[in-house]
Amino acid sequence: MPKLTVDGIEVEIEPGATVLQACEQAGSEIPRFCYHERLSIAGNCRMCLVEMEKAPKPIASCAMPAADGMNIFTNTALVKKAREGVMEFLLINHPLDCPICDQGGECDLQDQAMAYGGDRTRYAENKRAVEDKYMGPLVATVMTRCIQCTRCVRFITEVAGVTDLGLIGRGEDVEITTYLEQSMRSELSGNVIDLCPVGALTSKPYAFTARSWELNKTESVDVMDAVGSSIRVDSRGREVMRILPRLNEDVNEEWISDKTRFIWDGLRTQRLDTPYVRKDGKLHAATWAEAFAAIADKIKATKPERIGAIAGDLACAESMKALKDLMAALGSPNLDCRQDGAKIGYGPREGYLFNTTIAGIEDADAILLIGTNPRWEASLVNTRIRKRFVRGGVSIGAVGPHVDLTYDVDWLGAGPQTLSEIADGTHAFAKVLRGAKRPMLIVGMGALTREDGAAVLAAAAHIARDMGLAVAASGEQEEGWNGFNVLHTAAARVAGLDLGFMPGPKGRDVAGMIAGAEAGDMDVLYLLGADELPTSDLGKAFVIYQGSHGDQGAHRADVILPGAAYTEKSAIWVNTEGRVQLGERAIFPPGEAREDWTIVRALSDVLGLSLPYKNLTELRSVMRAAAPELGTVDYAPGGDNVSSVTWANIGIPGALSDAPFEYAVKNFYFTNPIARASKTMAECSALCLTGDVKPQAAE
Repeated sequence: MPKLTVDGIEVEIEPGATVLQACEQAGSEIPRFCYHERLSIAGNCRMCLVEMEKAPKPIASCAMPAADGMNIFTNTALVKKAREGVMEFLLINHPLDCPICDQGGECDLQDQAMAYGGDRTRYAENKRAVEDKYMGPLVATVMTRCIQCTRCVRFITEVAGVTDLGLIGRGEDVEITTYLEQSMRSELSGNVIDLCPVGALTSKPYAFTARSWELNKTESVDVMDAVGSSIRVDSRGREVMRILPRLNEDVNEEWISDKTRFIWDGLRTQRLDTPYVRKDGKLHAATWAEAFAAIADKIKATKPERIGAIAGDLACAESMKALKDLMAALGSPNLDCRQDGAKIGYGPREGYLFNTTIAGIEDADAILLIGTNPRWEASLVNTRIRKRFVRGGVSIGAVGPHVDLTYDVDWLGAGPQTLSEIADGTHAFAKVLRGAKRPMLIVGMGALTREDGAAVLAAAAHIARDMGLAVAASGEQEEGWNGFNVLHTAAARVAGLDLGFMPGPKGRDVAGMIAGAEAGDMDVLYLLGADELPTSDLGKAFVIYQGSHGDQGAHRADVILPGAAYTEKSAIWVNTEGRVQLGERAIFPPGEAREDWTIVRALSDVLGLSLPYKNLTELRSVMRAAAPELGTVDYAPGGDNVSSVTWANIGIPGALSDAPFEYAVKNFYFTNPIARASKTMAECSALCLTGDVKPQAAE
């Protein structure tokens, strides 16, 4: 490997690394604006100039490949003068509006002007002004601040995989713009706000609301999908002000989806902040004692087999464990965490996990998508697949309706018939899977929520077994490879399956409970944040709804118990990989709302069935005893146990329907109660479904 000297320190670097990377490895800080380690090299800003021995002038370290024997200097008088000159040029047209700029306090230009710039300007001419651009409801623009670093253009093109942004003009007329004044249509567009180093692109919903130093910063986990992106929740008082990504190389790298980033205004609206009890057909505000008494009177008069519980997509592990224990104490076997009716959860844990892991996608050389649109169901999984595609050497096939996934896909068919052909080896893609060293398949909820979902899952497991998608660890291979993956869409799903929040012996699943309620065979239904149900089919059942928002479940409820949103409680979540993650409380719930497990625990006391834990520590101890896999935080099992997987136990073999697959997510921006309460998500949904909403001059 090449060896070079940086400020007298000899470093050894990977072949192909740049001088900038070598300098950082040696401990020397190099300022930059255009360079970003996850984007292609542009060499626009020239802020990273360093001195190289025998070179006639300073070199741009971001664009110069490091070579053996180089002697680099980063703190000489020449370098200092060069950086001051570059900074002076960058500030020639920059407006002096730091006091009103939303980037103030966390601006790269501010920081580097202080560290590397001069104390005065020699430019006396008029400053150039650039017209602001319309980029949709999420990104606000002040394009006069732009220094043309092109980070936003490179991100949208290379990572997001769309052509929404570009650079037009020449010389001082260069501008970043969208095409034909359209908005950005990518579900990842908000990441350009983080990438912009100068405040030219800022958050439109967050504009002029707070300064960074006013905010309390809390590390947490996203629950808008089952990826479990690492996020930081910034709050002021009792309000969430914004949500930003945290670095997590194994999950979301440093990106988050627009739904994750801009959902925060939905945390304030349509909130349930006091208990309600239905009297004479109308819901009336009540005390906790009145709500619990109404529930106790109904449950005590009902046989256990006529009571059921359904956990929604945003339920945390602690609340599901408490509710399961309460149902067990009541003697009811009717409980289910599969709100959408997915035919999963029977058999080994590997049968419902994303076993390859999200980071492991980068090692795959053949990928088969089955009934899934990862761009909407798990945006950060889709970026990993695109990242692998851009590198080359991978074949990607898909079974399902045609959609734009931002990378080239061989559309193999629309439904299970194609899956059968791959399973029996008659389809051409079967040869691709057999010839790959690390093949993988991804089964989506669109394939598993059907009537034949269990048979589809069994067919996928058959492909994994017969096509060599799983390889146990050996002497030559340090880690096992398991290419069988289930892509969940609900943040609560894997934890619910791990905890066994499933029908017991002779118990009813979701479909059975709904049918029973409609037929009059189910008298009490406990909905733990379950809003994606046909509540009009629940007949005369007594419905208890526990959740944070007044959505569909609350409208049908006979008793409402106000719970906490994900930013308002310390809770455990398990992502689609089986990675256990801890979300911390950023703010307190509004009004009389309480953390969900404490509500169930208090109700158990009223029912005379006190649960055996009084605090969160005791609950988690009981929870981990019941599900030991929840005891290891931030670890995805991957292919660890591939040699012990019994593929025949995954799914239930049976006849496959001729009906084509349908994707689980129909509207990316309206997948849960918090999203449906968000004004920002409503604007994005309208834009996505009906086109641009920007008014024209004549309107």
